[in-house]
Amino acid sequence: MDFADAIRQRLNPSSAAPTVLELDLSRGVLATAPSGPREALRSLHAPTMRAVREGLRAAATDDTVAGLVIHVAEGNLSLTQADEIGALISAFAKHKPTLAQVESFGELTSGLVGYRLASHAQQIWLQPSGGLGLNGLSAEVMLLRGTLDKVGIEPEFSQRHEYKTAANQFAAHEVTGPQREMMQRIVDSVLEDTVAEVAANRSLDPDAVREAVGASPLTATEAERRGLVDRVGYRDEAYAWVKENWGRVGDDGPEVTLKFVHRWAKEKLGNGVVQQLRDKKRAAIAVVGVHGGIVTGPSQPGGLGGQTAGSDTVCAHLRAAGADSSVKAVVLRVDSPGGSYVASDAIRREVLRLRETGRPVVASMGGAAASGGYFVSMGADKVVAGAATLTGSIGVLAGKMVTAGLTERIGLVREELTAGENAAMFSTLHPFTDAQRAKLDAWLDEVYEDFTRKASADRKLPYETLEPLARGRVWTGSDAVARGLVDEIGGMDTAIDHACVLAGVDRDAVVARGVPAVPFLSQFRPADSSEAPNAHTSLGSLGLESWGLGALDLAAQDGSPEALFRRVTGALGLTVGGVLSLPYRITLG
Repeated sequence: MDFADAIRQRLNPSSAAPTVLELDLSRGVLATAPSGPREALRSLHAPTMRAVREGLRAAATDDTVAGLVIHVAEGNLSLTQADEIGALISAFAKHKPTLAQVESFGELTSGLVGYRLASHAQQIWLQPSGGLGLNGLSAEVMLLRGTLDKVGIEPEFSQRHEYKTAANQFAAHEVTGPQREMMQRIVDSVLEDTVAEVAANRSLDPDAVREAVGASPLTATEAERRGLVDRVGYRDEAYAWVKENWGRVGDDGPEVTLKFVHRWAKEKLGNGVVQQLRDKKRAAIAVVGVHGGIVTGPSQPGGLGGQTAGSDTVCAHLRAAGADSSVKAVVLRVDSPGGSYVASDAIRREVLRLRETGRPVVASMGGAAASGGYFVSMGADKVVAGAATLTGSIGVLAGKMVTAGLTERIGLVREELTAGENAAMFSTLHPFTDAQRAKLDAWLDEVYEDFTRKASADRKLPYETLEPLARGRVWTGSDAVARGLVDEIGGMDTAIDHACVLAGVDRDAVVARGVPAVPFLSQFRPADSSEAPNAHTSLGSLGLESWGLGALDLAAQDGSPEALFRRVTGALGLTVGGVLSLPYRITLG
């Protein structure tokens, strides 16, 4: 329905008040379904990406829905989430009118993420006292080597190769040339993509958008003059305009029925146990998640200890998808900075085995799918990433912190008693011996060779082409597509579309559902084996993390210097989670 149809409906007094959907982003959007009681309480107000995706898809062709109003809020969405939601808004806008309303795109801060999303709407309303902070992007690198020298901690790391700079945060005294080159290209790539996207969405010349970036922050009236927003007005004025133009004439004036997208989706499409049982009987695109650092063993949901993607859990979910006759294809949703090489290799193996059953696998990359996150994705039939996804980082690193100087300075006596020449190889009490260093380097060479050879085979790129793109370098999704490391830019909706095409099924005839589809109460029942559907659910082991009790973890009670160091650096976001880890935590803002 276009604007003219909406107005004609308003002029027909016999028609019911049309529904105007609201997408309120002030509380954020949950990337995955709740994994514990705390997340379940939050989900009462914050929609899931699935609810937004399915709701907008269904509402686009529903005659009772007149349009969509988006309340844009700052700070609650990542760039990739904003892009996914923006693409859904654009798809909806092909059928119905859309309007984005915001108090301000940043208040003396960058509002780039929010504006990038809002540009997908047909109209943008900005509060008169607000502004547009289309300032660009910045990324900060923090190096701790000088501080570690002062307290007597000596980092000993090896990496493959010059762009695998995760250890630089501890080992380097200054930002290296390759690190600076890589980081500069990441922010340049995201800004280039933002300028192109905004120009296309707003029908503006890219040079004019680039000029606006240089002139930001802009006042509301200046943003309107430059064509970056359509109207300067308050929320009440925007909603009055919506009622006047999209509503029907009632006894008390124009009327509309406002409904949150996720609430409308629940009422229209259903949910809960009944819906789960109904979905189990339909042909399905299974969604298997890889969220958090990749580790061996079971996954742990988010908590004080952080979310992890355990290879036992992810592999079991992939096998469950392969054993389910209703599953026609699988989307592997990856949002991970990587971690364990062994765990990543195990997950990749199950991806390849699943493909051998004839089920296509499409990897959908979230905010990050780097190093180990790239390792588990590269074997899919097709790889889809967001334009700002941090991916690649095909490389490896390992090492340790030697704390002998620290313990000596604080008067702490520590002594090791070992059996075996290399029993204390990774002990923090002393540096590597020459023989141990040679053994570590040989292993890193072997892992790097294995990673790059497998990436070359999976991506069907000659090794001579692939290897220079590796060397630990992080790419944005846009740059990764240009180099053949990723197939296409898009979000989950795009990934599901590809999965349906590869499987030869009609998108409207299948349901996308998580694996395993285990009813809530069944998750409390003891599993009969490691292959049982409830063996690897978040409640299967009643882990403390799922209840927000991560502070009871034994590691948190460890009073050693190493444990203290891990807690301090972890709080700063400076951690090395495994030999296949993203170089530090990169935040674009």
